[in-house]
Order: sequence, then C-alpha cells, then structure tokens
Amino acid sequence: MKIYLIPVLFSLFLVACSSGKKADPKEASKDYPQEIPEGSTALFDGKTLEGWEVTNFGTQGPVKVSEGKIVINMGDGCSGINWLNEFPVVNYEVELEARKTLGNDFFCGLTFPVNEQFCSLIVGGWGGPVVGLSTVDGADASDNETKVLQKFEPNVWYKINLQVNDSTIVAQINGETLVDFFYPGHELGIRPEVSLSRPLGISTWMTTSEIRNVWFRVLPRK
Repeated sequence: MKIYLIPVLFSLFLVACSSGKKADPKEASKDYPQEIPEGSTALFDGKTLEGWEVTNFGTQGPVKVSEGKIVINMGDGCSGINWLNEFPVVNYEVELEARKTLGNDFFCGLTFPVNEQFCSLIVGGWGGPVVGLSTVDGADASDNETKVLQKFEPNVWYKINLQVNDSTIVAQINGETLVDFFYPGHELGIRPEVSLSRPLGISTWMTTSEIRNVWFRVLPRK
C-alpha cells in the first residue's frame, strides 16, 4: 500500500465507525404530537412517561418511549404502566390507540375505576381473540357475558375507547361497540395479577405492545 493512501483510508475508517452511532440532535428533540380531541386531557405527551410509572409486576419487560409511542415489551407475564395522578371514578371516557408487535395474547389490558370498584377491559386475550371485562361476578372475560371474539392483526393500530357512567360500561374498538354492560347488581373486580395497575393502568400479557394518543375527559351524568 502506498503511503499517500493511508490518510485517506484512515479518514474513511473514522467516518464508517461514527456512522449510525451518534444520536442525531434533531431526532432527539423531535416532537411527535398526539391526536387529542378538543376538551379532553392528554395522558401521554409523546415524549416521556410523565404521570406514569412502570408497573412492578415482577414479571415485566422493559418500557420505553420511542417516536411518539409507549413501547411495552413482553415479559414473563404482565408488563405495563400505571397512572400516578388523580383520575375520575365514574362518568368519564378514556381512549388510546394500541397495536401488538410481538406475541399472541392481550396487547391492551386497561384497568379502570368504577366508583368504589375496579375492572379491566381485556383486548386480545386468551390466545388473541377475546375482548371483554375482567372480572364480572368473579368470572374472567373469557367466561362472562361481556365476552366477544374479534380478530386482531399484528402491527395494526386499533382505537380503543372506554366509557364509564353510573350504570353502564361501554367499550368500542375502531368505532364498533363490542361491550355494552349494565353493571348495577354485578360485582366487578380485577385479577390479582393486575392489582398494581389501579387506579388506571395499561398492561400486556407476554406480548409487546405500542400505545399512543392516550386521553380522557369527564362525561356529564346521565
């Protein structure tokens, strides 16, 4: 090798080594605006987990924020986040978008308050197709009257909307009502695995999920 080629090759080596390893300052400071309806309160700013904490289930996978999404990575059981601030206990609407990127079980377990009780909306449970409330009168979503079977494709975003008022719990996915449950006279509950999700939490079961556009608003009493 001729000596005059060495500086050129060394420069190319340095460029190759640095390529892709340095964080792009523009990317690091980039905003990922969330789609939040007027009159509602955002629960996710697109950048941080402010207001949330990673739920210490003991089985959880890592959680991070990436490109305007909360990424809940699969663990050995439940993984997820729970809300740390005040949240209404009735007459409210909460919505988020979720998609599963890895795994075959529920990619959104939304635990929520109902007056003095708590319940979970399970989306994609029991091997992937079950939607329902868990628990009702001690029965899981797979075994109570709220059970609906729905196919969920990987890497497809689903808009999940939940409304809780004085008498009903309504869950819609992509605008279609799948659960419309009149709950007075029934005992609502949650499985022990998600007790740490209270009062409001989002969890998955051995599945990696991405979450965005999380918001809530108070509804007028009916």
